Amino acid sequence: MTQHDSHARTALVVVAHHRTDSLTAHTARRAAARLEAAGYRIDLLDLHAEGFDPRMNMSDQPDWGNREKVYSDEAHAHMRRILDADVVVAVFPVYWQSVPAILKGWIDRVWNYGFAYGRSKPRLAGKRMLWLGLAGATADDPIVEGMQTVLETNLSEGIAYYCGFSHSTVGLLTDAEERPQRVDAEGNLLVGEAVSGAERETQYADLDRRAGEFVQRFLAEGLAAA
Repeated sequence: MTQHDSHARTALVVVAHHRTDSLTAHTARRAAARLEAAGYRIDLLDLHAEGFDPRMNMSDQPDWGNREKVYSDEAHAHMRRILDADVVVAVFPVYWQSVPAILKGWIDRVWNYGFAYGRSKPRLAGKRMLWLGLAGATADDPIVEGMQTVLETNLSEGIAYYCGFSHSTVGLLTDAEERPQRVDAEGNLLVGEAVSGAERETQYADLDRRAGEFVQRFLAEGLAAA
């Protein structure tokens, strides 16, 4: 966690990937650097590195008759990090047009009844959310349009707005795999030759550029709404 003055805004950057050397982790670090350069204090939450257990348990099971239920210490600690953040940025690989299990489990256990929703005055009201999803599909794959729609519906409408966030946007980063892949009209998965060397470096640089543009647009929209 990087320290700035006590009045600095805080960005909670959530990483949902099991490898610290992954493209997802790299993208999260680059996003955090851009947010820090914009004046945010960074709270980097690597769910795998911190050993977060995504499985629901009795302690964190919602009690629909008691919105004041006291959840587990682990869930409470994560709730505090969300409350302390002005913006939340989740960076993840797209699995089955959705988020990985560890990120879904974090939402299930932490964005819980009585905390993130279930109150007439949402505790998370006014916060802003950016979802950065890395997908193996190529930019020209027809599936991408539907993938974008599904992610926006599930993540922005179904989660962020439902929990009172004032703004939520999904940045879909295609061409994240070294082997281009797409599904043809007959449903066959077509996997191309691996991209390597200078071509792969160019691909990395382009993905960095696109991720940076999503972050900059997100920051600009926040300034416009202020």
